[in-house]
Amino acid sequence: MSFVHLHVHTEYSLLDGANRIRDLIARTAELGMDSIAITDHGVMYGVVDFYKEAVKNGIKPIIGCEVYTARRTRFDKQPGLDSDQGHLVLLAKDNEGYRNLMKIVSIGFVEGFYYKPRIDMEVLEKYSDGIIALSACMSGDIPSAILDGNYEKAREKALALNRIFGQGNFYLELQNNGIKEQNLVNQGLIRLSEEAGIPLVATNDAHYLRRGDALAHEVLLCIQTGKKITDEDRMRFDSDQLYLKSPEEMEEAFRNIPEAIANTVRIAESCNVELEFNKLHLPGFVVPDNRDPYEYLCSLCEEGLKWRCVDAESIPEYRQRLEYELQVIRQMGYVDYFLIVWDFIRYARENGIRVGPGRGSAAGSLVAYTLGITSIDPIRYNLLFERFLNPERVTMPDIDIDFCYERRSEVIDYVINKYGEDKVAQIITFGTMAARAVIRDVGRALDIPYAEVDQTAKMIPYQLGMTIDKALELNPDLRLKYEDDEKTAELINTAKLLEGMPRHASTHAAGVVISKEPITEYVPLQKNDESITTQFPMGHLEELGLLKMDFLGLRTLTVIRDAVDLIYKNHGIKVDTDNLDMNDPNVYKLIGEGRTAGIFQLESAGMTQFMKELQPTSLEDVIAGISLYRPGPMDSIPKYLRNKNNPDQITYEHPLLEDILDVTYGCIVYQEQVMQIVRDLAGYSYGRSDLVRRAMSKKKHDVMLKERENFIYGIVDDDGNVLVEGAVRNGVDEKTADRIFDQMVDFASYAFNKSHAAAYAVVAYQTAWLKYYYPVEFMAATLNSYMGNSSKISYYVHECKQEGIDVLPPDVNESDVKFTVVNGKIRFGMAAVKNVGENAVRELIDERSKGGPFKSFYDFCERIGERDFNKRCVESLIKCGAFDSFGVYRSSMMAVYEKLIDSAQQNKRNRVEGQLSLFEMPGQMQAVKPEENYPDLKEFSRKMLLSMEKEMLGLYISGHPLDEFKDELMEQITIDSTDISSFGTEGENGSSGAVGLIDGMLVTVGGIITEVKTKTTRSNNLMAFITLEDLYGSMEIIVFPTVLKKYRSLLSGENAVIIEGHISIKEEELPKIICENVRMLKKKDAPDMGGNNGGNGAPSEAEWYKILYIKSDIPQDSDVMKSTISLLKYFNGKIPVVFCHTDSTGNITRSNLREYHVEWCETLERELMERFGEDNVKLVRKLAQKR
Repeated sequence: MSFVHLHVHTEYSLLDGANRIRDLIARTAELGMDSIAITDHGVMYGVVDFYKEAVKNGIKPIIGCEVYTARRTRFDKQPGLDSDQGHLVLLAKDNEGYRNLMKIVSIGFVEGFYYKPRIDMEVLEKYSDGIIALSACMSGDIPSAILDGNYEKAREKALALNRIFGQGNFYLELQNNGIKEQNLVNQGLIRLSEEAGIPLVATNDAHYLRRGDALAHEVLLCIQTGKKITDEDRMRFDSDQLYLKSPEEMEEAFRNIPEAIANTVRIAESCNVELEFNKLHLPGFVVPDNRDPYEYLCSLCEEGLKWRCVDAESIPEYRQRLEYELQVIRQMGYVDYFLIVWDFIRYARENGIRVGPGRGSAAGSLVAYTLGITSIDPIRYNLLFERFLNPERVTMPDIDIDFCYERRSEVIDYVINKYGEDKVAQIITFGTMAARAVIRDVGRALDIPYAEVDQTAKMIPYQLGMTIDKALELNPDLRLKYEDDEKTAELINTAKLLEGMPRHASTHAAGVVISKEPITEYVPLQKNDESITTQFPMGHLEELGLLKMDFLGLRTLTVIRDAVDLIYKNHGIKVDTDNLDMNDPNVYKLIGEGRTAGIFQLESAGMTQFMKELQPTSLEDVIAGISLYRPGPMDSIPKYLRNKNNPDQITYEHPLLEDILDVTYGCIVYQEQVMQIVRDLAGYSYGRSDLVRRAMSKKKHDVMLKERENFIYGIVDDDGNVLVEGAVRNGVDEKTADRIFDQMVDFASYAFNKSHAAAYAVVAYQTAWLKYYYPVEFMAATLNSYMGNSSKISYYVHECKQEGIDVLPPDVNESDVKFTVVNGKIRFGMAAVKNVGENAVRELIDERSKGGPFKSFYDFCERIGERDFNKRCVESLIKCGAFDSFGVYRSSMMAVYEKLIDSAQQNKRNRVEGQLSLFEMPGQMQAVKPEENYPDLKEFSRKMLLSMEKEMLGLYISGHPLDEFKDELMEQITIDSTDISSFGTEGENGSSGAVGLIDGMLVTVGGIITEVKTKTTRSNNLMAFITLEDLYGSMEIIVFPTVLKKYRSLLSGENAVIIEGHISIKEEELPKIICENVRMLKKKDAPDMGGNNGGNGAPSEAEWYKILYIKSDIPQDSDVMKSTISLLKYFNGKIPVVFCHTDSTGNITRSNLREYHVEWCETLERELMERFGEDNVKLVRKLAQKR
């Protein structure tokens, strides 16, 4: 070995380093080097990945960091003086140096952050042991001083650093990178080395892998700084030599200073850090009275059995399972782990903080159930402990907890206070440059016109895990564009170099780590906003043996809490949702009827339809539903429904499968079933069965090939001992065993964790129970959970009306801060009124409590203080209807409210000053009260009243301008605003948005135009951005010049219109609709007055689009209709489906199945015609404006 790179930036020098760790290590080996360092800017994000990849490839990893140094001290943060930083490369010689390096880097963030994480000489003095320092690039303090012509300052700094780190542990860093100023720096450093006796070392500040990657690196810098490659003032390196040079290139570059090359090897030989994996660093749990932790855990579990009302003596299965789990927990060293989790959940429950019933595989543990960590009986629902923890599993167990989202932080604070602020931190997570996003980023940096970049980006399929290479395989149009167009090829090739690299760091939404010693003994820290987080992500923390858990805030738990509180307040009944009858047919009937708005995990359109088809009758059905309604398992839904409705037709490959699959009607649905099959049919241990499940789910083909043989024939050791029996020994013939294994492999990668689904099914049931028995309180609690989100509030208000629940406008005598229940109706909360703050509402409620209800508007004005209730606030309350109960028109109050407020406040001041007001002068006739002197005005029009409600509340309450068009809308539209607003989100209530929304898809929407913004294009034409509001919310419509010119007379404010167009989907934006055709929304019986096409006749440049009509007199809840829905789902595509149902009286009802669009083919045509008859299935072509 002749040279080692000691100054290297990986992809974790965010948007600066372009060296992927895997490629970097491979290139190091290829160039014949056996050691390399990682020195990212100010951070240690990539250290674990770098270490593992290097060791795996026989390369010695040198752990380091290029830290930023403060101009003065790390605490000085004065603009101008302290905004610039120096650089210094630090390398860990040994494990002590590694721990010191973590402390130095952590202090840079926690104490010294100012633009960058900075450290100072005091920090270096304190933590210099075990560290080698290099003077860094031209941004280092010493090279900067040389460039400034201040040699004495450079010498002074060098001597100080040499003293701190010790002779032989500080080096002056030479580089030869083609930058003119670097030559001046090198001359000064060589002189300094000769005079001060400080050794020299050669580096290349490698930011990218090969010389040809320099452009990609420049693009990366442009992305970081928001610049374009064509910008003159952009940040640049003025060199294409900052790559991973070969030893030969480095020797040639420093042929006159060979000791600088030789010193790289000496330093590498001195650096010997070894990271330790899978050694636990769990904090010890302090047990009361110094009792043995294991005995204490056992006693808590015994108490838990009684608390859970389980008679372990009469049901020996519970006793055996509990003892087995406790033994495994002790054997694997997790006793303290369970006690820690039990303790903070105990704290939450004792302090009224609602805790979820469980999450993930932990719900399969009886110990967790008896400790109150989970709330679902694993034996009753056949959940496996080994899916959570078993002796053959090398990874730590994972207990994730859901808490009421409003009070989650209290539990984290409790943990911090108990274990120490220095031993608890949140966890970092990285956002990466995904395929579509990196195309857009790179296109912007290369200054390629937006339209071209947009076209290319949209050719990449919109699905999880998509890469550019996959897209080139899947989309022939993209491949053709890539091969035929040079600019596209440059865009894609550059993007591929950067794809998948981390783009930014943020705080994990729920992850918290707790350690035995201060966290900086194991992990570097940083500050994200005000949160202290680890610099290593969750997976690495587990590998390093740290206790990681998720403290999740679940909105639904807050809804349940609030609903229970409202029930007690209104009915005096304390509902215990943890002890409900889980077999209540009324609750399952509600779900089966599709009344699922607000019900956890079940309220998306697709899931609602599935529940209507499924008609659940038990929690097992809900568990299966949650597990099946996912990509992959969804294909099994038709079989599952068919078997559920026809149990006599269920068949099993072998009788041994019946006990395992009977609960899911012969279908493999859960991961636990895969584990049970290999255990019961082939004699696997539970631990081994979990390893097989993991291999199948990750599609490890080499492992599965071996396991197929093991499953069928078993495993016998060299001495003839049978280790695994195999299916054949258990009476399963070879062909059947082979088929069963195939089925498991097919489904294992999609199979769901039943423990997780069961826990979430419990929450779903709890919300459904509350909705059935206390619908008003439940919906009020649901509305409160979305305060501030007008689209969600609008949606749930609409759902309340569907359920027959009145939602009333705010009222000064009945409203609270939030939504509340009054006489069986929901009253809008006053804090939601625009310009009315929460303090004002609380003042109003206090006054109402002290002095009784307000008798009149004037009484209100006299009794309410001026500080929080200004005139603007009162005006808002008038507009939203909060004073309507006084029987005075809003128009009249609006005309005189300012005078009345002034009069009332003056009267109030007069009384305070002991003076008599005009109305109280002795001997004078009683004056007419001011509030009786309202002007005789007509009330505002209904349209105006609704408009004011919308302005003040963000939605319509007492009605909707589109109410008269409701039927016409439903007949004509294919999507609504909820499909737009929920697109791409996976809400905690299972509302995953419009699954069928595809870029370019033809849609029809309708509503009222509430806003029109125009913009002049480059070609000096006018285009428009229109806000269209329907019954549930609003959406954005883009109208290009030719279409705007044609339909301008229709596209004006307050018009009710139907718009046809195409969906436009971009990353991190809600979908928009590109308008193509507009017509007025009219009542069915309204005469055609013309003008639907803006007076321009028939559409020009037309193209045909299709709608599938199905006519049927078959009852909608019949098996034929249910199977038809499954059939439509299977042939998912872009053609809308409209059902025309004929009832016994001959009336025809049309229903648009908005969530089902199909791809027309012979198979679908044949299937539908067999069901409904040839004359009742019609594919109709309609005329639409071409794009």
